Amino acid sequence: MDFIGLTIQALKVLSNIAGSYGLGIILLTVIVRMAMWPLSVSQQRSMKQMQTLQPRMKAIQERYKNDPQTMQRKMMEFYKEHNFNPMSGCFPLLIQMPIFILLYSSLMSPQFIQMAGHAPFLFVNSLDSTLRTNAGISNDGVMGVSSSAKFMSGKTATVYLRQEPARNVKIDKPSDAVHIQGSLVPGQPVELKINLDDLKDLKFSELDKVEKAEVEVTNVMTKETELVTFEKNGYLLTATYPTIAVQSKFHFDVLALILLFGLTMVLTQKAMMAMNKNQEIDPSQAAVQKSMNLFMPIMLCGTFVLIPIPAGVLLYLISSNIVQICQTVIINKQLDIEFAHEKEKVSDDELANAKKVEDKNQG
Repeated sequence: MDFIGLTIQALKVLSNIAGSYGLGIILLTVIVRMAMWPLSVSQQRSMKQMQTLQPRMKAIQERYKNDPQTMQRKMMEFYKEHNFNPMSGCFPLLIQMPIFILLYSSLMSPQFIQMAGHAPFLFVNSLDSTLRTNAGISNDGVMGVSSSAKFMSGKTATVYLRQEPARNVKIDKPSDAVHIQGSLVPGQPVELKINLDDLKDLKFSELDKVEKAEVEVTNVMTKETELVTFEKNGYLLTATYPTIAVQSKFHFDVLALILLFGLTMVLTQKAMMAMNKNQEIDPSQAAVQKSMNLFMPIMLCGTFVLIPIPAGVLLYLISSNIVQICQTVIINKQLDIEFAHEKEKVSDDELANAKKVEDKNQG
């Protein structure tokens, strides 16, 4: 199943509803976060339980610190007794990772670039832009390249057979179909080749009839696409295409998105830490937590500076953080009310039991 194609189609539908591809990505973010609402409630409830149960857990750990096996068994019994899953807080992150990877792959794909890659949104000039890109103009008859360029084909090729009409034929593994013959020198023609075996829909008897094929070839680094005519050469399709050297361009709008992501991540952590405001925390532990809250945004922003992340993916992450902040505040208020009611109920039950004991003693 082509999950990247399905994701691109979903973005197209959402963009038609929202009015732009930027708003479509934000709408996708809201849908994902709303679908994860029950898991977010479970995550924050787990954190609340952790605060309540922390003293007793610490007592168990202290009591059996010299007997790790017994401590592990007692802790598992304690979790089971209180219906507490310490791993429940990891589920939202585990679910989001495949979505992040799929969205990244979709926005970096030639299909999205051809459909809407150059679509602007607010101060962002192009949703497919990364922090540094090598600019190239598609369909201008010359391919902008650097010495480390890599090429991929479109999903189909228009194949011309002897004495037959042209046919659209699927290409097997488009990301690995186009190969460079010899060395690539920017400014000099590049020689490209495709194996005839990569034309999936042709029978063996038809391969001998192939005369030429028109294939959309994309420079993976620049996202520039050119329609290249390949001639049959033995058991290969070969083409020679003119090239020019490209220069790297720095996108300050993408840098602004990276910094905005770091800011929203800090605010997200502050919203999560607000849940612990009534909990007594060891000073050394509090210092470590504070350092981590500062280090994580800096580390991730630094990673996004080094690794090419499309502006559309950063828009998704920023929107996700903002929605998560709102979710955290709302869910936290709901849980405060829920835990307050439970505490009152426990207090009432304790008073009732105490009164029964007192009445029994008096009787």
